[in-house]
Amino acid sequence: MKLYRKRGKRIRPSDASLFFQFIFFGLFGVWLVFFIPFHVKFLLSTTWEVDPFQTHFISTYGFTSLIISLILVAICAFVYYRYRYNHLKQLMHRQKLAKMILDNQWYETKQVMNEGFFKDIPSSKAKEKMTHFPKMYYRYEKGMIHIQVEITLGKYQEPLLNLEKKLESGLYCELVSKELHDSYVEYVLFYDMIANRISIDEVIAQNGRLKLMKSMDWEYDQLPHMLIAGGTGGGKTYFILTLIEALLKTNAKLYILDPKNADLADLSTVMPDVYYKKEDMMASIDQFYEDMMARSEEMKQMQGYKTGENYAYLGLPPHFLVFDEYVAFMEMLASKESTAVLTKLKQIVMLGRQAGFFLILACQRPDAKYLGDGIRDQFNFRVALGRMSELGYGMMFGSDVQKQFFLKQIKGRGYVDKGDNVITEFYTPLVPKNHDFLKEIEKLAQ
Repeated sequence: MKLYRKRGKRIRPSDASLFFQFIFFGLFGVWLVFFIPFHVKFLLSTTWEVDPFQTHFISTYGFTSLIISLILVAICAFVYYRYRYNHLKQLMHRQKLAKMILDNQWYETKQVMNEGFFKDIPSSKAKEKMTHFPKMYYRYEKGMIHIQVEITLGKYQEPLLNLEKKLESGLYCELVSKELHDSYVEYVLFYDMIANRISIDEVIAQNGRLKLMKSMDWEYDQLPHMLIAGGTGGGKTYFILTLIEALLKTNAKLYILDPKNADLADLSTVMPDVYYKKEDMMASIDQFYEDMMARSEEMKQMQGYKTGENYAYLGLPPHFLVFDEYVAFMEMLASKESTAVLTKLKQIVMLGRQAGFFLILACQRPDAKYLGDGIRDQFNFRVALGRMSELGYGMMFGSDVQKQFFLKQIKGRGYVDKGDNVITEFYTPLVPKNHDFLKEIEKLAQ
């Protein structure tokens, strides 16, 4: 029984009409509960002979009781829909899963002969009998949907191992993880992703991780470096400012680069190490690289140094290089300058994790020309915000990604790969209209 509860409800062929069955029998049962008490006295009476006056009274009384009971049923249905909506959605999910298996014919049947009226005379009529229906289990827990499917090495193994697209689009959920257990594959999906959105006040950085949604953190100590892509109006700038404000609440040291002299460049009036001129930006990248290499050497000489431990183990503060409009900056440079910058950034993303030097890179589209030589693969946390083309998503997450991308007109919405190669929906923290980044960052910088 413990194993059954862990896996959840078994999906069966009869579940193809589960929602209708629940609604019909549920409402009919509730109606009987309300309707029968009006007629208990009449039904229990010993004499069933009535005069015309009594017949008229009973018919009038019966019609009135019918209307009252139907009104009560409607009220109960509304209350159930209002407070038990999640249960109805779970029934719909189980019904869709059963239909998915049936429509795709992922089951096995055999022909059996019908027995005639006379059993000793063989019948010529045959019918199909289902002999195998895949073991699939559905479980809803804390806003997450867990779907487990048995893998039997049969002819339907491949489709059952690759249900991501069908589950996401069919259940209107977002895949969080996919794990292979002993003879089972488990798909974990978010039921309502936008409900996990948090406000800017809840964005907290501690113990090498930065909370970005209720159920999602950027673990920069373990999965360093963030790549952000998004066009105008997608919420990219507000997201970067949110990251800066949250990191300033810690002992982290930040360097801000904005080659377009736009929103991030305005931070130069309230905090140090903000650059927007080409020469200053190149010098800052060089300095960031030199500091990283120097710390790597110093860490080995520090008391308490232990092989395999990182900067946090020694109590050192992390350093972040926040680089906005990266592609635009690279296009400003000559060939030699571009190669030099690319070489330094490659070293930072390759060696920065141990020393605590992290890169947050933002651009409108991650052009492979400036993120080549495996640099893009070193960004373990990748966020694509706003409207992007299929080519843009391919540059961001890889051209071989099995994912359907949908556009929703919600500012700050996008997709994220948090280092596990599972792409899921993402919402940036909410920023109130009266929130002044310059004033808040000035307080923190002081």
